[in-house]
Amino acid sequence: MQGKAGHPAYMDAQTEKAFMKQPCVFLNSKKAQASKTRVSRMVKSVGLGFKTPQEAKEGVYIDKKCPWAGAVSIRGKLLRGTVVSTKMKRTIIIRRDYLHYVKKYNRYEKRHKNVPAHVSPVFKLNQGDSVIVGQCRPLSKTVRFNVLQVVSEASGGKKFSKF
Repeated sequence: MQGKAGHPAYMDAQTEKAFMKQPCVFLNSKKAQASKTRVSRMVKSVGLGFKTPQEAKEGVYIDKKCPWAGAVSIRGKLLRGTVVSTKMKRTIIIRRDYLHYVKKYNRYEKRHKNVPAHVSPVFKLNQGDSVIVGQCRPLSKTVRFNVLQVVSEASGGKKFSKF
């Protein structure tokens, strides 16, 4: 099944070998089968002033690590960064630039950290996009953040964005 304008949130939910479903939604309701209506979808609010995207409400994707349709709560730090890499499946690398003070020379030096973050199928991200990520439980060996909002579209490549 091809989704709305090829967007991954509207693609077929069954992309893996195992049957994918949301754990809170009962699929074999007799009312739903008789009326041929669409199966209900479990969607929650993340809070912290972030709105639930329309794709999360209307989409058919199944992602257990999604902050809106999955079993992940956002707590802790909120970070802002620029997307450096989108090569992994549902994971991106964001670059966070900052200044470090060197006391000996009474000056600042530019530094950066790369932070891996999970991306829900709600978002279509490209290299250079500016995003806000929120801290959550460990999702894998290195991933501890989840994308919550796309602030601005691609502005440039790998450069120090503070200045």
